[in-house]
This record gives sequence, structure tokens and C-alpha cells, in this order.
Amino acid sequence: MIDMTKGGPARLILVFTIPMFIGSVFQQLYNVTDSIIVGRFLGKEALAAVGASFPVMFLLIALTIGATMGITVLISQNYGAKNFEKVKLCIETAYVFLFITSVSLTVIGLLMNDFILNILDIPDDVYVNTKLYLNIMFGGLILLFGYNAISAILRGLGDSKTPLYLLILASFLNIGLDLLFILVFGWGIRGAAAATVIAQGFSFIGGIVYLHRKNPLFRVNYLKLRFDRELFVNSLKIGLPTGAQQMLVATGMMALLRIVTQFGSDAIAAYTAAGRIDSFMMMPAMNLSMAMSTFVGQNIGAGKHDRVRTAIKTGMLMSLAIAAFISFLVITFSNHLIRLFTHDQAVIDIGRQYLVIVGGFYIAFMIMFIFNGALRGAGDTLIPMFITLLSLWLIRIPVSAYLSARIGTDGIWWGIPVAWFAGALLSALYFFTGKWKKRIFVKPAVAPVEPVRP
Repeated sequence: MIDMTKGGPARLILVFTIPMFIGSVFQQLYNVTDSIIVGRFLGKEALAAVGASFPVMFLLIALTIGATMGITVLISQNYGAKNFEKVKLCIETAYVFLFITSVSLTVIGLLMNDFILNILDIPDDVYVNTKLYLNIMFGGLILLFGYNAISAILRGLGDSKTPLYLLILASFLNIGLDLLFILVFGWGIRGAAAATVIAQGFSFIGGIVYLHRKNPLFRVNYLKLRFDRELFVNSLKIGLPTGAQQMLVATGMMALLRIVTQFGSDAIAAYTAAGRIDSFMMMPAMNLSMAMSTFVGQNIGAGKHDRVRTAIKTGMLMSLAIAAFISFLVITFSNHLIRLFTHDQAVIDIGRQYLVIVGGFYIAFMIMFIFNGALRGAGDTLIPMFITLLSLWLIRIPVSAYLSARIGTDGIWWGIPVAWFAGALLSALYFFTGKWKKRIFVKPAVAPVEPVRP
């Protein structure tokens, strides 16, 4: 556990971020490994099916991400305030809610699979594989949600290393099962989906065992879980805007995918491959954002507001350096990166253009996430939701639709950095108004006063 209320913000944020970043790399290996093996051994149509499945899955877990964020903020603030019994109650409440939610979304996903794919206008040569992949992933949602819940709880407690270790082991398991199921057993795309679900289950069970055995202060009885209505309502106040924001992101991805599908399976496959690379490059911003949320949450709980602005300055400097480096890598090696997934030249050409256009603007994405992370740590998630709505639906989708009708697939990609710049500007302006300070849910810990001796 890391106490972020003491010590230099730069060192604390870096120490907390690095394990999460490494963990995120291995988490992305789930999708990347599926895509590389599927693309190389099953063809571009199967690669397109995996890519078409991603925004659908993201939509189904978006609400749970939001609820988990609310619990994480309450855990971090109560942990900073040294209110450990409330921390334990937050954990139990999260378990109850996430179990019910995951089962419900599994049923909904299985029932609405065809309806969703028809809305997305998935091409006939991709449809069957996409449906098969999604059905298997729907069946394993409870394992995915469970692991995300454990990770969120541990991050709220200041532990970012344990999720890393679990992900490293699970990622290697996923790679091995991918090769076994696809190359040896010949299961096709169902093998890729099954490998991912099994590996996620391994991470979830490992996290449960660790939290139960290694942290006795927060040990819970899983057969007698408590559900605290007040904590749940507060977590929803914090988390629902984030969940809605994630759902806006997910539906925005689906809307963007629908634009891509108009250009056929080559464009979908290129979007899948480039999107996997893009996801890797976005991870530093996302991890810094999560570190910022925990840092801000703990320091607000401890009543140390002055450290928040210092953390923002530190995060901005880190973002500038990281964004310059990853933009150089993506633009310079764009052709080679896409070739990892396919040998089809048409797919390579489209995917390379995606990376060249989007790759030069990661700084805007990172700035947006730094400010949003700080706002979430303070418990203010409503305004970031509206900013996402504006930048995604009122800027990115219309720009992509308009330009794609005139310059083809390149026009789709240009809508992405335009939306990032809008989101970064609006998030920064709102943060500096200081209105987020009114959203704090936990009162600062008060140090005991020594009695005055006569």
C-alpha cells in the first residue's frame, strides 16, 4: 500500500504508475495476441470480426467501470482518512453490486447479439465470426468484471503491483492458450475468445485469493457480504457520470465503427490493427490518470489540497515527455507495426494512414486524461461526462462522417485528434475554475489535539 499524503508527488505518482503501466501492457496483450494470431492464421475477415467485437464489449462493461470508479474513489478517500471499517464496507458493497450487474449484462448481451450486429451493419463476410466471438465473451463477463473490481479495490488502497503480477501470469497463459486452441486444436476464432476468458478467470481468482489472505484488515466473508445503501448511493453519484461517460465513449466507438464498415472488411481489419497499436500508446495517459485519481483522493481525504495542483504540474511535465516519445515511435514505425497483424497490403495501407494521422496528437489525449483523473479523484465526474459527450458526439463523429464522405478513410481518422483537442481544452478550463472542490464526499481526517498541561 502507498500513502500518497506524504512525500514528493512526482516520485509517488511515478512509483504508482509504473506497475500499472506494465500491467496495462500485459492486459492489452489479451486483445493484441488475439488480433495478431487471428490476423496471421485465420485471415483479415477474422481479424475484422475481433475488431468489430471490441466496442460492443466495451459498451457492456462501461456501467460497471463507472460503478467501480465510484467505489475506488470512496476507498481511496476513506483510506486517506484512516477509516478502515468503511473501506471494508466499500469492498463488500462493490462485490454485491458487480456480481448482480455482470450476470444481468451477460443475459442482455446474449439476447441482443444479433440486434447489435445489425445496427452496426457488420458485413456478411465478418458477421458469423463476430457473433461467435461475442457469445463466448458474453459468457465470461463475470470473470472480466471480477478482475476489474479487484484491481480497482487494490488501486484505491494504493497497491498497483499485485494486479501487475496477476496480469503478467494471465497474459502468458492467454498467449499459450491462443496458440493451443487455434493452431493445435483448430478451434478458429472461438479458440481466441475462449483463451481470453480463461485467462481473465485466472486473474480474478488470483486477485480474490490475494486480497483475502494477504490483507487481513480487509478480509471479507463472501457468503455473508454486506451491502451499504448509503455507500452505494454515494458511489453511484461519483461513478454513474463516469459510467455514462464510458458508455458515451463505447457508443461513440460503435458509431465510428459503423462509418468504417461502409468501406468494407479491409477498412475494418485496418481499424482493428491500428486500434490495437493505438490502445498501447494511450496506456501511459490512462495509467497517469488513475494514479492522479488515487493521489488526489487520498490527499483530499487528508485535507492536503495544496498537493493537488503540484500533482497536476507534475503530470503535465510527464505527459509532454511521454507524448513526444510515443508520437515519434508510432509515426516512424507505422508500416512495420501494422505488418505485425497482417500481410494484406490494402489493410496495411489503410492502417498506416490511421497511425500517421492520429499518432502526432497524443499530447492532447494525455492532457485531457490528466485533468479528468484529478477531477475523478475529487469526486467530480459529472462535468467530465458532459465534456466527453461534447467532444465525442458533437465533434468527433460529425467530423469523421463529414470528412470520410469526401476523402475516404483518412477523413474518419482526422476526427479523432480534433475531438482530443476539444476535450483537453474544456477539461483544463473547468479544472482551473475550482468548482470541483464542492464535490468532495469525505471529511478530512483531524489529528488529535494534545491536552494543554497546566
